Amino acid sequence: MNDHVTDPATEVFLAHRDLLFTVAYEMLGSAADAEDVLQEAWLRWVKIDLAQVRDQRAYLVRITTRQALNRIRTLKRRREAYVGPWLPEPLLTAPDVAEDVELAENLSLALMFILEALSPTERAVFVLREVFDFGYDDIAAAIGKSPAAARQIAYRARRHVDARRPCAPVSPEEGWAALNSFQRALVTGDLQGLLNVLAPDVVFVSDGGGLKQAALRPVVGAGKVLSYMAGSVAKAGGTFTSETTTVNGNPGLILRLDGVIDGVLALRVENARVTGLYYVRNPEKLTRVESETPVTSR
Repeated sequence: MNDHVTDPATEVFLAHRDLLFTVAYEMLGSAADAEDVLQEAWLRWVKIDLAQVRDQRAYLVRITTRQALNRIRTLKRRREAYVGPWLPEPLLTAPDVAEDVELAENLSLALMFILEALSPTERAVFVLREVFDFGYDDIAAAIGKSPAAARQIAYRARRHVDARRPCAPVSPEEGWAALNSFQRALVTGDLQGLLNVLAPDVVFVSDGGGLKQAALRPVVGAGKVLSYMAGSVAKAGGTFTSETTTVNGNPGLILRLDGVIDGVLALRVENARVTGLYYVRNPEKLTRVESETPVTSR
Protein backbone atom coordinates (compact mmCIF):
# COMPACT_ATOMS: atom_id res chain seq x y z
CA MET A 1 0.00 0.00 0.00
CA ASN A 2 1.19 3.52 -0.82
CA ASP A 3 1.42 5.68 2.32
CA HIS A 4 0.60 8.78 0.23
CA VAL A 5 -2.71 7.44 -1.09
CA THR A 6 -5.57 9.12 0.73
CA ASP A 7 -8.63 7.89 -1.17
CA PRO A 8 -11.68 7.12 1.05
CA ALA A 9 -11.37 3.31 0.73
CA THR A 10 -7.76 3.32 1.89
CA GLU A 11 -8.52 5.73 4.73
CA VAL A 12 -11.30 3.48 6.03
CA PHE A 13 -9.11 0.40 5.75
CA LEU A 14 -6.23 2.02 7.62
CA ALA A 15 -8.61 3.23 10.34
CA HIS A 16 -9.61 -0.39 11.02
CA ARG A 17 -6.29 -2.05 10.23
CA ASP A 18 -5.34 -2.96 13.81
CA LEU A 19 -8.74 -4.58 14.35
CA LEU A 20 -8.48 -6.53 11.08
CA PHE A 21 -4.98 -7.71 11.97
CA THR A 22 -6.20 -8.87 15.38
CA VAL A 23 -9.12 -10.78 13.80
CA ALA A 24 -6.82 -12.51 11.31
CA TYR A 25 -4.17 -13.26 13.93
CA GLU A 26 -6.75 -14.72 16.34
CA MET A 27 -7.94 -17.03 13.57
CA LEU A 28 -4.49 -18.02 12.27
CA GLY A 29 -2.10 -17.72 15.22
CA SER A 30 0.51 -16.33 12.84
CA ALA A 31 1.38 -12.66 12.38
CA ALA A 32 2.97 -13.30 8.97
CA ASP A 33 -0.13 -15.10 7.68
CA ALA A 34 -2.34 -12.39 9.20
CA GLU A 35 -0.41 -9.74 7.26
CA ASP A 36 -0.90 -11.72 4.04
CA VAL A 37 -4.62 -11.95 4.75
CA LEU A 38 -4.80 -8.18 5.26
CA GLN A 39 -3.13 -7.58 1.93
CA GLU A 40 -5.66 -9.86 0.20
CA ALA A 41 -8.54 -8.18 2.05
CA TRP A 42 -7.33 -4.72 1.04
CA LEU A 43 -7.11 -5.69 -2.64
CA ARG A 44 -10.76 -6.75 -2.49
CA TRP A 45 -11.88 -3.78 -0.42
CA VAL A 46 -10.59 -1.12 -2.84
CA LYS A 47 -12.73 -2.60 -5.62
CA ILE A 48 -15.96 -2.12 -3.65
CA ASP A 49 -18.38 0.79 -4.10
CA LEU A 50 -18.39 2.35 -0.61
CA ALA A 51 -21.79 3.89 -1.23
CA GLN A 52 -23.27 0.40 -1.19
CA VAL A 53 -21.69 -0.55 2.17
CA ARG A 54 -23.97 0.02 5.19
CA ASP A 55 -21.47 -0.93 7.92
CA GLN A 56 -17.87 -0.49 6.76
CA ARG A 57 -16.30 -2.07 9.87
CA ALA A 58 -18.47 -5.18 9.67
CA TYR A 59 -17.90 -5.48 5.93
CA LEU A 60 -14.12 -5.26 6.34
CA VAL A 61 -14.21 -7.91 9.07
CA ARG A 62 -16.33 -10.10 6.77
CA ILE A 63 -13.77 -9.85 3.97
CA THR A 64 -10.90 -10.52 6.38
CA THR A 65 -12.66 -13.53 7.91
CA ARG A 66 -13.27 -15.09 4.51
CA GLN A 67 -9.66 -14.61 3.49
CA ALA A 68 -8.47 -16.02 6.82
CA LEU A 69 -10.67 -19.09 6.36
CA ASN A 70 -9.18 -19.59 2.90
CA ARG A 71 -5.69 -19.27 4.37
CA ILE A 72 -6.42 -21.77 7.17
CA ARG A 73 -7.46 -24.37 4.61
CA THR A 74 -4.30 -23.88 2.57
CA LEU A 75 -2.19 -24.16 5.74
CA LYS A 76 -3.85 -27.36 6.94
CA ARG A 77 -1.31 -29.72 5.38
CA ARG A 78 1.61 -27.68 6.73
CA ARG A 79 0.15 -27.76 10.24
CA GLU A 80 -0.43 -31.53 10.05
CA ALA A 81 3.24 -32.08 9.13
CA TYR A 82 4.53 -29.77 11.89
CA VAL A 83 7.08 -31.33 14.23
CA GLY A 84 5.72 -31.42 17.80
CA PRO A 85 3.03 -29.13 19.27
CA TRP A 86 2.09 -26.01 17.29
CA LEU A 87 1.95 -22.85 19.37
CA PRO A 88 0.86 -19.41 18.12
CA GLU A 89 3.47 -16.87 17.13
CA PRO A 90 3.98 -14.68 20.24
CA LEU A 91 3.51 -10.94 19.93
CA LEU A 92 5.12 -8.25 22.04
CA THR A 93 2.16 -6.04 22.95
CA ALA A 94 1.80 -2.72 24.73
CA PRO A 95 1.38 -3.01 28.51
CA ASP A 96 -2.03 -1.32 28.35
CA VAL A 97 -3.43 -4.31 26.40
CA ALA A 98 -3.32 -6.21 29.70
CA GLU A 99 -5.73 -3.66 31.20
CA ASP A 100 -8.44 -5.01 28.88
CA VAL A 101 -8.71 -8.31 30.79
CA GLU A 102 -11.08 -9.90 28.28
CA LEU A 103 -8.91 -9.09 25.26
CA ALA A 104 -5.77 -10.21 27.11
CA GLU A 105 -7.39 -13.54 27.95
CA ASN A 106 -8.51 -14.12 24.37
CA LEU A 107 -5.07 -13.20 23.00
CA SER A 108 -3.20 -15.42 25.46
CA LEU A 109 -1.10 -18.25 24.04
CA ALA A 110 -2.97 -20.57 26.42
CA LEU A 111 -6.38 -19.81 24.91
CA MET A 112 -5.11 -19.67 21.35
CA PHE A 113 -3.54 -23.11 21.88
CA ILE A 114 -7.02 -24.35 22.83
CA LEU A 115 -8.50 -22.77 19.70
CA GLU A 116 -6.22 -24.93 17.55
CA ALA A 117 -8.50 -27.89 18.30
CA LEU A 118 -11.52 -26.18 16.71
CA SER A 119 -12.45 -26.51 13.07
CA PRO A 120 -11.71 -23.42 10.95
CA THR A 121 -15.37 -22.39 10.90
CA GLU A 122 -15.78 -22.99 14.65
CA ARG A 123 -12.72 -20.90 15.32
CA ALA A 124 -13.94 -18.07 13.09
CA VAL A 125 -17.34 -18.02 14.79
CA PHE A 126 -15.84 -18.19 18.28
CA VAL A 127 -13.41 -15.37 17.54
CA LEU A 128 -16.02 -13.09 15.99
CA ARG A 129 -18.60 -13.72 18.73
CA GLU A 130 -16.56 -14.11 21.91
CA VAL A 131 -13.61 -11.84 21.17
CA PHE A 132 -15.13 -9.13 18.99
CA ASP A 133 -18.81 -9.36 20.02
CA PHE A 134 -20.24 -9.46 16.50
CA GLY A 135 -23.92 -10.29 16.05
CA TYR A 136 -25.00 -13.55 14.48
CA ASP A 137 -26.23 -11.86 11.30
CA ASP A 138 -22.76 -10.43 10.63
CA ILE A 139 -21.07 -13.71 11.59
CA ALA A 140 -23.38 -15.64 9.27
CA ALA A 141 -22.51 -13.31 6.38
CA ALA A 142 -18.80 -13.78 7.10
CA ILE A 143 -18.89 -17.60 7.09
CA GLY A 144 -21.58 -18.06 4.45
CA LYS A 145 -24.15 -19.76 6.68
CA SER A 146 -27.50 -18.87 8.23
CA PRO A 147 -27.70 -16.96 11.55
CA ALA A 148 -29.24 -20.06 13.15
CA ALA A 149 -26.32 -22.19 11.99
CA ALA A 150 -23.84 -19.58 13.22
CA ARG A 151 -25.54 -19.63 16.63
CA GLN A 152 -25.25 -23.43 16.83
CA ILE A 153 -21.59 -23.35 15.81
CA ALA A 154 -20.91 -20.68 18.43
CA TYR A 155 -22.54 -22.80 21.14
CA ARG A 156 -20.49 -25.85 20.15
CA ALA A 157 -17.22 -23.92 20.01
CA ARG A 158 -17.84 -22.13 23.31
CA ARG A 159 -18.64 -25.41 25.06
CA HIS A 160 -15.35 -26.90 23.83
CA VAL A 161 -13.32 -23.88 24.92
CA ASP A 162 -15.04 -23.43 28.28
CA ALA A 163 -14.25 -27.03 29.21
CA ARG A 164 -10.53 -26.34 28.79
CA ARG A 165 -9.92 -22.77 29.97
CA PRO A 166 -9.88 -21.29 33.49
CA CYS A 167 -13.26 -20.47 35.00
CA ALA A 168 -12.37 -16.81 35.50
CA PRO A 169 -9.86 -14.44 33.86
CA VAL A 170 -6.77 -13.64 35.92
CA SER A 171 -6.17 -10.03 36.91
CA PRO A 172 -2.96 -8.42 35.62
CA GLU A 173 -1.71 -8.16 39.23
CA GLU A 174 -2.19 -11.87 39.87
CA GLY A 175 -0.52 -12.77 36.59
CA TRP A 176 2.53 -10.58 37.29
CA ALA A 177 2.82 -11.90 40.85
CA ALA A 178 2.95 -15.50 39.59
CA LEU A 179 5.41 -14.61 36.83
CA ASN A 180 7.73 -12.77 39.23
CA SER A 181 7.69 -15.68 41.67
CA PHE A 182 8.43 -18.11 38.84
CA GLN A 183 11.24 -15.96 37.43
CA ARG A 184 12.83 -15.42 40.83
CA ALA A 185 12.87 -19.15 41.56
CA LEU A 186 14.11 -19.91 38.04
CA VAL A 187 17.00 -17.44 38.21
CA THR A 188 18.14 -18.56 41.67
CA GLY A 189 17.70 -22.26 40.95
CA ASP A 190 15.24 -22.55 43.85
CA LEU A 191 13.54 -25.88 43.10
CA GLN A 192 11.24 -25.65 46.10
CA GLY A 193 10.28 -22.13 45.03
CA LEU A 194 9.39 -23.45 41.58
CA LEU A 195 7.34 -26.28 43.09
CA ASN A 196 5.51 -23.73 45.22
CA VAL A 197 4.45 -21.64 42.22
CA LEU A 198 3.71 -24.54 39.85
CA ALA A 199 0.41 -26.39 40.15
CA PRO A 200 0.88 -30.15 40.69
CA ASP A 201 -0.72 -30.88 37.30
CA VAL A 202 1.03 -28.07 35.40
CA VAL A 203 1.39 -28.63 31.65
CA PHE A 204 4.52 -27.59 29.72
CA VAL A 205 4.13 -27.17 25.95
CA SER A 206 7.14 -26.30 23.81
CA ASP A 207 7.35 -25.46 20.11
CA GLY A 208 10.63 -25.85 18.28
CA GLY A 209 9.10 -26.51 14.87
CA GLY A 210 11.80 -29.09 14.14
CA LEU A 211 14.36 -26.27 14.11
CA LYS A 212 15.10 -26.21 17.86
CA GLN A 213 14.94 -28.94 20.46
CA ALA A 214 11.49 -29.17 22.08
CA ALA A 215 9.29 -31.81 23.68
CA LEU A 216 7.34 -33.64 21.00
CA ARG A 217 4.29 -33.76 23.26
CA PRO A 218 3.14 -31.82 26.33
CA VAL A 219 4.93 -32.61 29.61
CA VAL A 220 2.48 -33.00 32.51
CA GLY A 221 3.16 -32.75 36.25
CA ALA A 222 5.37 -30.39 38.27
CA GLY A 223 8.11 -32.96 38.86
CA LYS A 224 8.33 -33.99 35.21
CA VAL A 225 8.24 -30.38 34.04
CA LEU A 226 11.13 -29.42 36.33
CA SER A 227 13.15 -32.46 35.22
CA TYR A 228 12.57 -31.62 31.56
CA MET A 229 13.51 -27.97 32.03
CA ALA A 230 16.64 -28.84 34.02
CA GLY A 231 17.70 -31.34 31.36
CA SER A 232 17.14 -28.85 28.56
CA VAL A 233 19.25 -26.19 30.31
CA ALA A 234 22.05 -28.70 30.90
CA LYS A 235 22.08 -29.77 27.24
CA ALA A 236 22.07 -26.18 26.00
CA GLY A 237 25.10 -25.11 28.01
CA GLY A 238 25.93 -21.42 28.18
CA THR A 239 24.23 -18.81 30.32
CA PHE A 240 20.47 -18.26 30.37
CA THR A 241 19.01 -14.87 31.24
CA SER A 242 15.35 -13.85 31.44
CA GLU A 243 13.54 -10.59 30.83
CA THR A 244 9.94 -9.89 31.79
CA THR A 245 7.71 -8.54 29.04
CA THR A 246 4.10 -8.41 27.89
CA VAL A 247 3.34 -11.26 25.51
CA ASN A 248 -0.06 -11.27 23.82
CA GLY A 249 -1.37 -8.93 26.51
CA ASN A 250 -0.14 -11.16 29.34
CA PRO A 251 2.98 -11.43 31.53
CA GLY A 252 5.75 -13.39 29.83
CA LEU A 253 9.48 -13.95 29.68
CA ILE A 254 11.99 -13.57 26.89
CA LEU A 255 14.76 -16.10 27.55
CA ARG A 256 18.22 -15.57 26.11
CA LEU A 257 21.10 -18.01 25.83
CA ASP A 258 24.45 -16.19 25.90
CA GLY A 259 22.63 -12.98 24.95
CA VAL A 260 20.75 -14.44 21.95
CA ILE A 261 16.98 -14.94 22.13
CA ASP A 262 16.27 -18.61 22.76
CA GLY A 263 12.51 -18.37 23.13
CA VAL A 264 9.45 -16.75 24.64
CA LEU A 265 7.68 -18.24 27.65
CA ALA A 266 4.03 -17.50 28.44
CA LEU A 267 2.22 -18.64 31.57
CA ARG A 268 -1.32 -19.72 32.33
CA VAL A 269 -2.26 -18.85 35.90
CA GLU A 270 -5.15 -20.12 38.01
CA ASN A 271 -5.64 -19.49 41.72
CA ALA A 272 -2.21 -17.82 41.97
CA ARG A 273 -0.38 -20.89 40.63
CA VAL A 274 1.01 -21.65 37.19
CA THR A 275 -1.05 -24.34 35.45
CA GLY A 276 0.43 -23.95 31.98
CA LEU A 277 3.82 -23.07 30.50
CA TYR A 278 4.03 -22.33 26.77
CA TYR A 279 7.54 -22.01 25.36
CA VAL A 280 8.04 -20.93 21.75
CA ARG A 281 11.57 -21.68 20.50
CA ASN A 282 10.93 -21.91 16.76
CA PRO A 283 13.08 -19.03 15.45
CA GLU A 284 10.61 -18.40 12.62
CA LYS A 285 8.06 -17.39 15.26
CA LEU A 286 10.27 -14.99 17.20
CA THR A 287 10.28 -12.00 14.86
CA ARG A 288 7.56 -10.07 16.73
CA VAL A 289 9.04 -10.00 20.23
CA GLU A 290 11.40 -7.04 19.97
CA SER A 291 8.91 -4.39 18.83
CA GLU A 292 5.28 -3.93 19.82
CA THR A 293 2.44 -5.10 17.58
CA PRO A 294 -0.77 -3.03 17.84
CA VAL A 295 -3.85 -5.15 18.65
CA THR A 296 -7.42 -4.17 19.48
CA SER A 297 -10.91 -5.61 19.80
CA ARG A 298 -12.58 -2.38 18.66
